[in-house]
Amino acid sequence: MAKQLSECLQQYHLPKFENEWGNIRRGIEKESLRVSPNGNISSSPHPIALGSALTNPYITTDFSEALLELITPVSDTIHECLQVLENIHRFTVQNIDDKEMLWVTSMPCPLEDDAKIPIAQYGSSNIGKLKTLYRHGLHNRYGSLMQAIAGIHYNFSMPEAFWEGYKNICNFDGSIQKFRTEKYLHLIRNFHRYSWLLIYLFGASPAACKCFTAGREHDLEELDEFTLYKPDATCLRMSNLGYKSEAQKSLFVCYNDLETYVDCLHEAIHTPYEKYSSIGQYSDGEYRQINTNLLQLENEFYSTIRPKRNAKPGEKPLEALTNSGIEYIEVRALDLDPYSPLGINEEQIRFLDSFLLHCLLADSPDCNENEFFEVGNNVNKVVEHGRNSKLMLDKQSTPKNIKEWSHELIEDISYSAGLLDSVHQTNNYYSSLITQEKKIDNPSLTPSGRMLSEMQEENLSFYEFSIKQSRTHHQTLSNAKLDQITFSHMQKMSNDSLAKQKMIEDSDTTSFEEFLNQWNET
Repeated sequence: MAKQLSECLQQYHLPKFENEWGNIRRGIEKESLRVSPNGNISSSPHPIALGSALTNPYITTDFSEALLELITPVSDTIHECLQVLENIHRFTVQNIDDKEMLWVTSMPCPLEDDAKIPIAQYGSSNIGKLKTLYRHGLHNRYGSLMQAIAGIHYNFSMPEAFWEGYKNICNFDGSIQKFRTEKYLHLIRNFHRYSWLLIYLFGASPAACKCFTAGREHDLEELDEFTLYKPDATCLRMSNLGYKSEAQKSLFVCYNDLETYVDCLHEAIHTPYEKYSSIGQYSDGEYRQINTNLLQLENEFYSTIRPKRNAKPGEKPLEALTNSGIEYIEVRALDLDPYSPLGINEEQIRFLDSFLLHCLLADSPDCNENEFFEVGNNVNKVVEHGRNSKLMLDKQSTPKNIKEWSHELIEDISYSAGLLDSVHQTNNYYSSLITQEKKIDNPSLTPSGRMLSEMQEENLSFYEFSIKQSRTHHQTLSNAKLDQITFSHMQKMSNDSLAKQKMIEDSDTTSFEEFLNQWNET
């Protein structure tokens, strides 16, 4: 039942929730592989018409030249955010090779071997070479297949008006910067506790092409001659075959305070790791990785969520956090939705906003090491067996049925949904909860369940399902051209980015060797 505003305020011990506090700020980063009409990964360079992958704020690349990353600016309305994402998609589709399209599933297209995955290039500047070298390091450490996986990153922050008011409600005596940082860490701890629910509701990678596992140990089952899967899996993208690192399994990253979090990652960046030392930093006349430590950079730490701060020129991410505190959080646990042309939709965003607001406002005790690894185990269980309604998770060392716990969490989140419905004068946030709750009672309604049902009923391999959806969405995005004003703006951004890259390249005064040594020393 939808909650009254008074109930919602009481639940979170709030005397009020101002309308302007509901203007959540969000941005989306969406990854997609460029592929041929037959679903082969593109071997062509990043299209010049899309500008510089180093400096274009809308369109860049991730690990591979073929792995596009489409980035929206920050918006305080869901409609605007998705409209900009759609515009970026349409511009991209208009400016890639007319024989290419975007692959719409998180697990990649058929890939024969690592050599067929071109590593992203960022020009001749020192910072550009560093970005490429980082990717060579990932290739040498983990292989390129893992890095061809795609997903959605959802950036979330509360409006400035919220923080002053909420600080007064909480009787916090320090600065706004310190308060905001503490509360975002508060959100992150709760997110970790409950992120398995997002993986269940939105996981869309229950299967993969058989070639993806070539030479790797796994316990997947055959769905058909070309497809491997797990019957109750939700998100193989986050399984041991996906974004996981054996080296990081024992790494306890504490989110109780910013200093401890920064110190933990800083130590990992500066601690030699034997397996990576054996690869070497430099061999046969070329660099093989940024360094031989447990992490090359902060970004190599694989986490479902990250505290973020836009860095100033010359600042590293951890320096920016230390100097100015947390600015926003980045959710990294979301698969591409193969049933949406954009990979994400409005209803999903409403649920995400309700979920994250609940994580912010609900009690969030400090996390100890035992809970940290318990939470990780819960995620692993849901990744591989989430649609088994008898699955048991662990809640503070006590077994808890996934279905029962999911319903309890939806009830808890209904209070934050009630706050957002109240300020926006709608019932859309509560409706999004009802849609998701239906998936709890009927796992076949989840994206992973829908995919497997469709593949089995229509006798489709993972490749056949993915190519069908990719062609459908490509047609949808190609049918309507951008209006001239929007097209001209994005074209200008692309052209400007090329000029900016050249300016960066022309301004370098040190050798890359010297630059890299300085980078690793700090």
